[in-house]
Amino acid sequence: MATFNYKAIDQTGRHAQGQIDALNEVDLELRLERMGLDLITFRTCAKSNNAFAKNRVSNRDLVMFCFQLEQLTSAGVPILEGLNDLRESTQNPYFQKVLGAIAGEVEGGKMLSQALAEHPEVFNEVFVNLVAAGEQTGQLPTVFDNLSNTLKWQDELLSQTKRLLAYPLFVLVVVLAAVTFLMVYLVPEMVKFLHSLGQELPLNTRILIFISNAFVQYWWLILTVPLVLAVGAVSYVKQSAEARYRFDYLKLKLPVTGEILHKIIMARFARYFALMYQTGIPILQAIKTCEKIVGNRVIADALSRAHAQINAGDSMSESFHNAGLFPPLVVRMIKVGESTGALDKSLLNISYFYDRDVNELMQKMLKLLEPALTVILGLILAFIMVSVLGPVYDSFSKMKL
Repeated sequence: MATFNYKAIDQTGRHAQGQIDALNEVDLELRLERMGLDLITFRTCAKSNNAFAKNRVSNRDLVMFCFQLEQLTSAGVPILEGLNDLRESTQNPYFQKVLGAIAGEVEGGKMLSQALAEHPEVFNEVFVNLVAAGEQTGQLPTVFDNLSNTLKWQDELLSQTKRLLAYPLFVLVVVLAAVTFLMVYLVPEMVKFLHSLGQELPLNTRILIFISNAFVQYWWLILTVPLVLAVGAVSYVKQSAEARYRFDYLKLKLPVTGEILHKIIMARFARYFALMYQTGIPILQAIKTCEKIVGNRVIADALSRAHAQINAGDSMSESFHNAGLFPPLVVRMIKVGESTGALDKSLLNISYFYDRDVNELMQKMLKLLEPALTVILGLILAFIMVSVLGPVYDSFSKMKL
């Protein structure tokens, strides 16, 4: 199937252009006709092999997609017209192409959820299941509103994480650049002077000279070994299910960051579970879907065990308690939801609590990281200065005596 860039005109005389996949020119005309467009001109679009091509849809694109469809469906605008309007208004060429394909599939008789399922690289299983449930229950505007809010939450969490990591990464780059400069240029020159003094060098100075020689003579090894080890570790984790499980377990057990990651996963699970429960998706199906979105095999296995117990007839709260990886707060709120019949509200309360907790922990980490990294940089520079200037000072002291 080829990709075509096309220019077309709709029934009102408005011009439209975009990208769409089609078998040939005839298929292209039929697809555009189903979208209410008449083909004017087209050309085949060569598929780019550039690894950096923007063939992706961001969270913000999806937020706008959900928000606009929520507004349009609430106003009674047909789905097909809404998709065509979205395709023309989006600034992302790849997303424009996806929306064009979805509009063609809907025009061909597919449900919206079925058309979305044809593009798993853009719309994940939770998204598709929620839209399908919204179509069945007639709550499609509510589903899109909930999805929009959830995607905004994800985007805010990602932005906050990036802000948290930006300063440490900047300081790390500065530290590495400063240490490399000192080891490669400054220390070798100072070593010549220290050797000319003809006195025995202290241990810390000898260690500094050894590190400097390693930087100068084996810089290629220092750069390549960590890179090779990192690539090898990533490949091994991707290929081995046992390695992925152990790596996910290690991430949960790391000090500070493990606790934050666990709470983020719990918040994600609770939010998506609540959305699925609200739209009428059965509990067992919702748990199975959550196994694929938590992003951690250890938590996914715990959900699988809870699913098996619930399927065997145990209560939901008891099953989650027996799984062993769900905090008492989660188990308690699920029990409250079971007893009151408001499980979705209990789950959203869990998500709210952990959202707030994660925000506070991240702010605390940021406040602690800044002085900690400054101290580490100061200690490195102090070690270098003492190792270089110590022998010089001792030499001058002896000369005075």
